[in-house]
Amino acid sequence: MSTIQFETDPRQIALHRTATVSHDDATAEQDGLGLSRYVRQHFADVDALPTYRPVIGCIIPAYNEAETIEAVLRSLLKQTRLPDQIHVIVNNTSDETFELAAKFAGPRTAKKRQKGETARQTTEIFVHDIGENPDKKVGALNYGYSLIPDADYLLGVDGDTTLAKDCVARLEEEILSDSRIGGISAIYTIDDNGFRGLVAPLLIAGQRAQFAAFNMQNMLRGRNMAVLGGQCSIFSMKALREVMADNHQATPWVNDSEVEDSLLSLQIKSAGYLTKISARARASVGGMTTLRALDGQQVKWNYGAIDLMWPGQRGDTKGQPFHPNLRLRWAENFGMATNIFTRVAFMLLLAAALSINAFVFSPWWLIPPVVAILLNVRIAMSMKERNWKDVLFAASGIGAEVYMWLRAGHFVRAWVKFLSKVQTDNWAEQAKAERGSGNSHLVPLIVLGVSFVVLGWTWFQLPTLIQSSILWLGWPVLYVVTIAQTIVMFAKLIRRQHGYKV
Repeated sequence: MSTIQFETDPRQIALHRTATVSHDDATAEQDGLGLSRYVRQHFADVDALPTYRPVIGCIIPAYNEAETIEAVLRSLLKQTRLPDQIHVIVNNTSDETFELAAKFAGPRTAKKRQKGETARQTTEIFVHDIGENPDKKVGALNYGYSLIPDADYLLGVDGDTTLAKDCVARLEEEILSDSRIGGISAIYTIDDNGFRGLVAPLLIAGQRAQFAAFNMQNMLRGRNMAVLGGQCSIFSMKALREVMADNHQATPWVNDSEVEDSLLSLQIKSAGYLTKISARARASVGGMTTLRALDGQQVKWNYGAIDLMWPGQRGDTKGQPFHPNLRLRWAENFGMATNIFTRVAFMLLLAAALSINAFVFSPWWLIPPVVAILLNVRIAMSMKERNWKDVLFAASGIGAEVYMWLRAGHFVRAWVKFLSKVQTDNWAEQAKAERGSGNSHLVPLIVLGVSFVVLGWTWFQLPTLIQSSILWLGWPVLYVVTIAQTIVMFAKLIRRQHGYKV
């Protein structure tokens, strides 16, 4: 690819010549007219020069995406800035994803209006079915990477992600604005259209709130993004090649990580590049609508994050566990552990105190849930595409609390799996859960129920003096932890959001 460059702007040369020309009064007017024509011609010639336009190759890994792949491709074709190539990589698929995507294959030309100008843009859609692929999504991504060696940027889009019409243009503008940027993630939210019943809307609202809080957290950290999500992110090909060289990898993504996007983001940061979340580019992704599917997804994510951040677990992780991206992971895990402790401890101490008529209500206990609800409402109000369900989910407190208990179960399951060192294919587990198979999501509920029964029986076997001592020690510990947690929530509540919308 060649680029025409000038040491000095030709227009400035022309203007300089106009400013410095001097003639006698008799010929000034005639010469001025000639110079004016010269300047106008110069302007026209410069405007006619080809401008540099980076090449963007789009990769869409698709696994059983028959319900969504057409909408994804339509959203890409509606972009104000078309990707130069679009590669759909169908893998391990048992539905009609390939047939549906193949309808869009071939070159496309359209007039697009961008920055106030209308220009003809072209793209070409390729659909590849790579069949049985042991590396699953990672294998599809790497295969797609091999198809765009001459691209300047790689745009990764999941097979269930639809983009706002200016998403690609926004990502391109931002990544071109700073050569230090190795990758940028779009602001993504969960699509909540068309869900009925009780469970699905609750889970969708919870995921929307979860990702909104996550995105806002990254916005307020200087738009630094620890995870360039596979949902919709753009990568510098130069940065990817440096990552491969630095880590002695044949491909950008590796197949031995449960969270290939987190690992790649960490490696890009370690190579000296910035990883950012976009300020304006937006995309909508499909959410999990069943307890099984949500459990499979969240356990895989949590397990992969633990594997990535645990000291000595991965020898290829530079600076582990003190890498900036991993410090954030540790903070998230500590926060979730604190949430679990305060809830379980309160329920146990409350039940124990009531059993011996030793509970005394204090209105001070209302402060933490009120602060939590206010914080949830603020997060909901920060959503650009919020609706009444998002606000109700946050303001009621009930939906958010139920979803927090679900997340606690995913968190505990992931840590137990990791510490047990039992080798499982979490990709396969998630796929099975999304198909409606398995009951692993019920394990935390069963364990919690059995634990309460055992602890309750044990409690009534204790002498009254020991019972009183446990309550005497337990309540103050819970007070201290709850106060600290409330202070943290309040700090988030009053923190300036600088007009960001997630």
